[in-house]
Amino acid sequence: MAGACARAALALALWCALAAAAAGQTGQWLRAHATFYGGADASGTMGGACGYGNLYAQGYGTRTAALSTALFAGGAACGQCYKLVCDRKTDPTWCKPGVSVTVTATNFCPPNWSIPSDRGGWCNPPRPHFDMAQPAWEKIGVYRGGIIPVIYRRVSCVKKGGVRFAINGHDYFNLVLVTNVAGPGSIRAMDVRGSRTPDWMSMARNWGANWHSLTYLNGQGLSFRVTVTDGQTIVFANVVPPSWRFGQSFASNLQFSL
Repeated sequence: MAGACARAALALALWCALAAAAAGQTGQWLRAHATFYGGADASGTMGGACGYGNLYAQGYGTRTAALSTALFAGGAACGQCYKLVCDRKTDPTWCKPGVSVTVTATNFCPPNWSIPSDRGGWCNPPRPHFDMAQPAWEKIGVYRGGIIPVIYRRVSCVKKGGVRFAINGHDYFNLVLVTNVAGPGSIRAMDVRGSRTPDWMSMARNWGANWHSLTYLNGQGLSFRVTVTDGQTIVFANVVPPSWRFGQSFASNLQFSL
């Protein structure tokens, strides 16, 4: 019995380790492929499934990528950072030697079921794939190659300044976009509390990096409690003043640890 329990525990530990590695959270290098989109100035990458809008204005610039279904996780990966290296052992022709690039997940690369996954349907499940902004891709790949094999791993996101909150929606629908998140970059849970509201209220992921609540909070100062995917939690107390209006953005002085 003891041996069976030990074997079961070992199998469970191995499964957990493999699951963590598949999520890119252990620092282990994993294999994928990468293409590019958006033009030489990355202007075609604006907007996207994470909801960040103008990536230049939000501070994400041209070091961004759209993730395939296997990596995007329904938007839960928005804001995560990945370090990529072109795999010269697999493809010495189109890989630039001795360089790497770090990108932030800002978009979703949808599957194309009409094309085989090895002949154009690069983002089809279960493939891990990065459709990178062209300037980021060209840091590691030769333009004429079009698609390159890469090795990648999750890394901490380094940001300047504090976490930022943009308030959108209307009276009973508060849609909050959270940007400039350091550390793991992605958000696990979020709560809101008004200055005249005694209790924290859970928010739900609406799409990408947008979270919503269905409570009338007009005219109240707002505080947010944000938990990122490595378990860190920060309370952004009164980060939004009572005079706020829909369409405004507010920067905090607080940031998550790397």
